[in-house]
Amino acid sequence: MKKIKFLLLGSVLFTTALLGQKTPEPYQFKEFKTLAATPVKSQGQTDNCWNFGALSFLESELLRTEKGEQDLSEMYVTRFAYRKKCENYVRRHGKAQFAAGGLAQDALNVIREFGIVPESVYPAKRNGIPVFDAKQLVKTLKELCDDLVAQGKDGKLPANWLTKIDQGLDKTFGPLPEKFTIGTETYTPLTYCHYLDIQPDDYVNITSFSHHPAYGQFVLEIPDNWANSLYYNLPLSDLMRCLNFSIQQGFSAVWDTDITNDGFSLDDGLAIVPEALTADESDFRFWQPEQSITPEKRQAAFDSQNTTDDHLMHITGILDETHSGIYYQVKNSFGQTPDRKGYLYASEAYLRLNTVSLLVSKNALPPDIRKRLGIDPGEVVLEKYNRMNGGKVTPAAKVDPRAKQLQPAPMQVMPKTAPKKQ
Repeated sequence: MKKIKFLLLGSVLFTTALLGQKTPEPYQFKEFKTLAATPVKSQGQTDNCWNFGALSFLESELLRTEKGEQDLSEMYVTRFAYRKKCENYVRRHGKAQFAAGGLAQDALNVIREFGIVPESVYPAKRNGIPVFDAKQLVKTLKELCDDLVAQGKDGKLPANWLTKIDQGLDKTFGPLPEKFTIGTETYTPLTYCHYLDIQPDDYVNITSFSHHPAYGQFVLEIPDNWANSLYYNLPLSDLMRCLNFSIQQGFSAVWDTDITNDGFSLDDGLAIVPEALTADESDFRFWQPEQSITPEKRQAAFDSQNTTDDHLMHITGILDETHSGIYYQVKNSFGQTPDRKGYLYASEAYLRLNTVSLLVSKNALPPDIRKRLGIDPGEVVLEKYNRMNGGKVTPAAKVDPRAKQLQPAPMQVMPKTAPKKQ
């Protein structure tokens, strides 16, 4: 896959001279707004980042609504998602995407129809061994579904063909729980979802591309959108404003992005779009200016497949970087990586360029956006918002490009749950 390549410079000394500095300065972060989150997990070989990101998001929602720290079962959601993929594939005569990938909306669709259970009821491991490896499972299920498609073409598809899919899934994931007990209460998956008050329809997908009209909905053209989920299309400035506003209101977000281009370093826990890369490890240790990302540059990256939906993660806060301002605190699903204990920091420029979409609570969108999208009735009143604090701002004055772009106001920061060792 072709990826964005940045201009290579000869040395760190040349870079620092370009910045007008005698010595390079390290990145300096401080928390601006941090939201509560559950411990970091590892998705292992499941290729289910979409599911781990979505359930991490819902677990933060449950913390926000004072339901306590919950550990939701990714495997329960994954099993039903594969069932729906199999059904979709067979009904479309084998002419549909069939892979491990998916989107956060897939998890919400499963929960809406089938409810949810705790990890303890439907765990990711049995006898200490992971339930499945994505490559093997996809191969097995696709062979089964291709056989069913062939039977259908011959007019021999049995009436109970979905039962055959369920039997195949049971062999991998185990039988589904009909009822389970927590404390003194007995639940079904649907009554447990009702107890937690998870409302899948409270969340919306937002994105920003110029090949569809602004403020309307469209089916985002990415391979993993096999369920044809709808996305609200916003101007880029409004997309970022929605994210900042949501976090300021105490709502986190699911982030669908690309992590395979040169500005992303898992080892350093940093995602940036620098003006230049030196092909040196210092690129992610010492601050450097970033590219200015326009809607045109973003659209070109998407159309040329430089930006693809490689990975989904959970945005849990905003950071203030001393030199350049806004960064986002992102919870990953690769376990306790040594960089930032399972977290990474992504610059505003990186999100502007590489965000495929965001899943957010519609209840935390700015009022004018809610009305413009038709979520709320009433006349749209356009307002300017401070990028961080959600308040009105005056026209921006010319500033040094290295000057801070935000001035955090005093606020109460929600406690961050310390990750547990896996």
